[in-house]
Amino acid sequence: MICLEQGQKLAPFTSQMLFLCFVCFPFSLATQVCHSCFRHQANLHRCAQCKFAHYCDRTCQTACWDEHKQECGAIRKISKVPSENVRLAARVLWRIYKDTGIVSDSQLISVDQLQDHVADLPEEDLKQLKTDVHTFLEYWSCGRQQHSADYISHIFGIIKCNGFTLSDQRGLQAVGVGLFPNLCLVNHDCWPNCTVILNHGNQAAVSSALHSQRRIELRALGKISAGQELTVSYVDFLNLSADRQRKLKERFHFECSCEHCSQHIKDDLMMAAAESEGNKPSADQVKEATAFSKDCLEKIERSRIEKDYHQVMKLCCECLEKQGNVLADTNLYKLRVLSVASEVLSYLQSFPDAANYARRMVEGYTKLYHPSNAQLGMAIMRAGVIHWHAGQIEVGHSMICKAYAILLITHGPNHAITRDLESMRMQTEMELKMFKQNECEYHTMRDAALKNQPMVSSS
Repeated sequence: MICLEQGQKLAPFTSQMLFLCFVCFPFSLATQVCHSCFRHQANLHRCAQCKFAHYCDRTCQTACWDEHKQECGAIRKISKVPSENVRLAARVLWRIYKDTGIVSDSQLISVDQLQDHVADLPEEDLKQLKTDVHTFLEYWSCGRQQHSADYISHIFGIIKCNGFTLSDQRGLQAVGVGLFPNLCLVNHDCWPNCTVILNHGNQAAVSSALHSQRRIELRALGKISAGQELTVSYVDFLNLSADRQRKLKERFHFECSCEHCSQHIKDDLMMAAAESEGNKPSADQVKEATAFSKDCLEKIERSRIEKDYHQVMKLCCECLEKQGNVLADTNLYKLRVLSVASEVLSYLQSFPDAANYARRMVEGYTKLYHPSNAQLGMAIMRAGVIHWHAGQIEVGHSMICKAYAILLITHGPNHAITRDLESMRMQTEMELKMFKQNECEYHTMRDAALKNQPMVSSS
């Protein structure tokens, strides 16, 4: 047995991605993201045969062909693209058929040995399962290799309770779902000692010999003693313990009895009322503000879907005013509104206002999340960038440095996000030096750069 240090990558659980397909989004994400490297790109090249898969260039298409060729033929056979679950199930079985269930020597368990929990599915999910199985049998083609409906149901069940959501190369948007047998052996804890990160690798080099493969990584969040169980979180911690337990029961079919759930740790902060000079709002005021927040957040989400961002901000302002001195800045409902407000204002390029909301959001997150939580690091990074764009270079640089320290642990130094963050850290450090030397000249040069005008020094 060995001890593991903070940020260390765990080799037996770090492996090439085994099975993958794209999640179908309302805005046709499949045409916006490269099916090989997951990068958001303009003018992607479409597969000439199935007309579904899209790639950055021929390098990405060639790298993905071994994975895509069976899918390509199946899509052409039925002349339509089935759901992401059907495509992923087919990829699983094509790989099992090709590699007899074990892809590499480091794989600890074959895919079809994982738990499926089909017997635990509610009636609505069972109806959808039958529909997916029927579609799969039309879609599937692999010579004479056929499978029973029960076996296909088993594979769908495995995907449902073991699938891992994948994000794009910047970690900003979910773009797919993958199945990683080794990682399915790692148990859940709401306050884990490890985190799971998708590393997209590097295909930028001219020579393919220098490319690094896309892979999933299990990374230690702190020092782990010999014999200590490795754990990851299956759900976002930013939920009340009862809500996390409900989600885990519905999706993964187990009762969470971790310390944070059994002792309801931080639930008080997540539902906290504001306190000013020892004065607290009444229980009725808190109840009224909470009910108003729930209703308002539903309206905000509908307006976001409709892309009516000015209406979103109107609702956010109304909600924050109602929450006022009633709900604390660690209260989940206030944090959710602050998050939306900072995101939308940033999109509308109203950076000073966005920075104010982002700062308050980060202050709340810091009191709730594990100090090395990847989502906390990403939130601080976004807040730092917003402050930077708002011209608040000192706060922006400080936040970017804090985010970089977290992402070095959660993502590692070679991840694309960490490398981008390092570039931002160096840039803001240089700008901060300029700011401290001559604040007036710094703002003059910054304004000129934003307007894309020649920067003339006053010296």
